Parts: sequence; C-alpha cells; structure tokens
Amino acid sequence: MKNRFWLNLFLILIGVVIGTLIAHLTAGVNGLSWLAFGLDFGTNAPVTADLGIMTLTFGIRLSISVATVICTAISLIVGKFLVRK
Repeated sequence: MKNRFWLNLFLILIGVVIGTLIAHLTAGVNGLSWLAFGLDFGTNAPVTADLGIMTLTFGIRLSISVATVICTAISLIVGKFLVRK
C-alpha cells in the first residue's frame, strides 16, 4: 500500500510537468490554444513573518490548465494498467 502511494504521487507529478509543458508549447497555436486555458490562484503577495533573528516568507501560486488535468488523468490511468496484480 505504501508503494502505491509513492507511485501515484510520482505519476501525478509526471502528469503535471508534461501537462504544463504542453500548455506552454500550445499557447500560441491556433487550433490547440484551448489546452493552455486554465486558472491561476494563490496568494498575490508573500506573507512575511519577522521573528527577530530570522524572517520567514510564505507564498503559494498554483496554475492549472486543461492540458495539466488531461495529462495527469492519463498518467494515472496508464499507471493503473502498469501495476495490475
């Protein structure tokens, strides 16, 4: 069960990276620009905590596109078929 978690996490990361790459490559192509459509959300400005001896800065920004969702789903489906028992 523990190995399946790491495999799924790896497959999700692979799908996100490939999907993001596809979204960036197809952003300017007329017939495929819909793959780059998506949402960006997160904090607009980083949150800073000054603790006297150190300063911590927190922030997160997520960008999800159609290509990212499709590639993540495909990678999980392929992973399911690769690890059949």
